[in-house]
Amino acid sequence: MSRQPMTSMERVMTAITHKEPDRVPLFLLLSLYGAKELGMTVEEYFNKAENVVAAQRAMREKFQNDCYYTFFYASIETEAFGSESFFVENGPPNAGVPILDTIEDVFHLEPPEISESPGLKRVLRATEMLKERVGNEVPIIGVAMSPFSLPVMQIGFEKYLEMIYFRKEAFDRLMKVNEAFCVAWANAQLAAGATAICYFDPLASPTVIEKEVYMRTGNVVAKRTIAKIRGATATHLASGLTLPVVHEIAQTGTAVLGFGSADDPVALKKEAEGRVCLIGNLNGLEMVHWTREQARQTVKTVIEQCGKGGGFILSDGHGEVPWQVSEETLLAVSEAVRLYGTYPLK
Repeated sequence: MSRQPMTSMERVMTAITHKEPDRVPLFLLLSLYGAKELGMTVEEYFNKAENVVAAQRAMREKFQNDCYYTFFYASIETEAFGSESFFVENGPPNAGVPILDTIEDVFHLEPPEISESPGLKRVLRATEMLKERVGNEVPIIGVAMSPFSLPVMQIGFEKYLEMIYFRKEAFDRLMKVNEAFCVAWANAQLAAGATAICYFDPLASPTVIEKEVYMRTGNVVAKRTIAKIRGATATHLASGLTLPVVHEIAQTGTAVLGFGSADDPVALKKEAEGRVCLIGNLNGLEMVHWTREQARQTVKTVIEQCGKGGGFILSDGHGEVPWQVSEETLLAVSEAVRLYGTYPLK
């Protein structure tokens, strides 16, 4: 007997609670892809909240997506601190010159006001507009860079590593500023209508930094920060290895954990089961070259590996679908979810 179809919100909430919904939820995390949808440059597209709303609605209808994604681009957060973003064709904007020249500059840094940042206000406006249109039928996913990972754009990777390993006082000061900003930014998005916040934390992965170092730095920061965010969070490591830190990240209080194609899905599912819902793991770079059949087989395989018992959302492993991925591939992914992801799984 066939089940009554769920709304996207019902489907996602069921999966997150480690139960089987009507089918595996699909999160195509389409950010700058919206510019392609509307035939605009990336800079033109992100200049108006109305553009993002129009594209998100059109793309959800086209690909039967189970979420709206209000992420614009990562450096929009450093813009709030006074930095610039440099726009490129067919790719995400890049952060400009770091706002901190020296480690000593950290002691003069203050968290910016959300209300004084034009970029952040556009994100909030897009969130409000989507919420007005969809109510509680579709999850709206906002994004906040973790306080622990944001400094790569604020001061550069080399100086930040020096702070982590040798300048504890400066590191603690920067975390204090960034935690205040991250909490304010996440809660502003939730107040505007976001259902949950994606806590982007690529430095939490042992791909980037040793687990022992993460445990005494970024993990402590995540526990403090997530506890103050007034809604559900999903931690994403942007394709970095997840399996070695799955238990530790689950202990931060996050509800969902992103994983990429480098992880062993079967082992990860076993470790995550009952602790944290998984989201992943399609390889965005490989998707650029997929045939329709490759898309179908890849989706089929990961659903077989991770779908049983709920606790799984199909998505890409990085947190953003590249511009270069074809519509045909995304449609094939969407069709495959319906074909292979309907519960009970075959």
